[in-house]
Amino acid sequence: MLWKNRKYGEESPHIAAGPFKIRIPFVHYRFEWPDYVQGLLMCAVDLSAIPLLMALLGMPFEVALAIVMLNGVFYLLHHLLGDPAVPGWITPAIPLITLYCQQFPEGPERIHSLIAFQLTLGILCLILGATGLASRVVSIIPPAIKTGIIMGAGLAAVISVFQLGGKFEVFPWTISIAVGIGFYLMFSKHFVAFQKRNKFWGTIAKLGVLPVIIIAIVIAPIFGEAKWPSIQWGISSPDFATLWNEYTVFGIGMPPLMMFITAIPTVFAAYIVLFGDVIQNKVLVEDGAEARPDEKVEYSPSRAHWIIGIRNAVMSIIGPDVTMSGPTWSAMQVVMIERYKKGRKAMDSLFGGVGSFRWGTNTGLLLLPIVSLVEPILGVALALTMLIQGYVSVKVGILEARSQTDLGIGGVIAAILCIKGAAWGFAVGILLCLLIYGRHFFRGEVDGTFTKNQREYENKKANEEA
Repeated sequence: MLWKNRKYGEESPHIAAGPFKIRIPFVHYRFEWPDYVQGLLMCAVDLSAIPLLMALLGMPFEVALAIVMLNGVFYLLHHLLGDPAVPGWITPAIPLITLYCQQFPEGPERIHSLIAFQLTLGILCLILGATGLASRVVSIIPPAIKTGIIMGAGLAAVISVFQLGGKFEVFPWTISIAVGIGFYLMFSKHFVAFQKRNKFWGTIAKLGVLPVIIIAIVIAPIFGEAKWPSIQWGISSPDFATLWNEYTVFGIGMPPLMMFITAIPTVFAAYIVLFGDVIQNKVLVEDGAEARPDEKVEYSPSRAHWIIGIRNAVMSIIGPDVTMSGPTWSAMQVVMIERYKKGRKAMDSLFGGVGSFRWGTNTGLLLLPIVSLVEPILGVALALTMLIQGYVSVKVGILEARSQTDLGIGGVIAAILCIKGAAWGFAVGILLCLLIYGRHFFRGEVDGTFTKNQREYENKKANEEA
């Protein structure tokens, strides 16, 4: 057990392997049982991808379960290869990807569109990770366009819940109550102050969206919006044979070249969202590391891109997934960091916490009692995830703006993106930035609207007056 020998201020033990640092459970990090147990039930959020896959590709439940389980195995790559993250979906991009794929008729053509999209995204991430160009690519995109893409992704997430045929029509009372409680627990300043004074509510706050999932399991049947769970015993039975014969390149062949070309605009839009998650995760890890000087924790965006690229490229071949393979599950990463801050007794290593949690979610996917318990309210779990991500994405998107003009352009891009897709959103954004900013296309303008740009604005005004 090498983890016991870690000295103050050192990295947790690992095996160096190029850009990766391999860590094996029980050997290089202590297995954290509280995080493992939490992961057992939080697999409900992973399972909420199943309704998406069933609706978009028309696949049976057991086939969609096979994709979720494959994705779960690849979640483990992050901590095993040295990335201190709870990986998840590229959640805000899901509506954009869905809108793109729905341009093609259901069947092999739509499956091909998803395969081409995910493989292109994976290759892009691998190239940017290998060259270290990730931050440069995003930095040259005008702030107004970034504002529009990220804000549009958030609005599209909200629209997907409330549009005609959306999950709100099926679970109006359950979603209203569950989302209301979820937003209060996660974003209310009143609850932040309240949980500090009460240990019970402090514990509830650390469980992320788990309490809301449990509440949804109870209230959905009460309002007649779902059946009471029919608990089944045994091991879940994903259908890998049908998956590979009817929904992958092994059964329907590779997509035509044109599929890859038409996917490029939406891939870039999804990547902008993905990169925002990478930056957010870097900030969270650094915040945790500052509170824990006993362990040196390094977050490398390039290494994260390597792993994200591998996951998306491989999944596109063996199990194309509309949720994509993202760098972080924001809500659970925050929960892990907060527990990590409590000291080495609470969580010996951050890798132990995030790794044990993901081992737990994978175990939960195998256990039929857990899968059958949450199956009736998977639509609610999906709606909750979409609305939380919508809230965060709109907020982050607006903060990408540097001026009121950026906000105006971004608002138009966001609206067009929700209605016509990412290709139209990019085209309109480029045209508006050219018409309004001209030779200042990449820089845009700063007008003092946002305090984060206040110093730059004051310097600009001083130069003009001089």
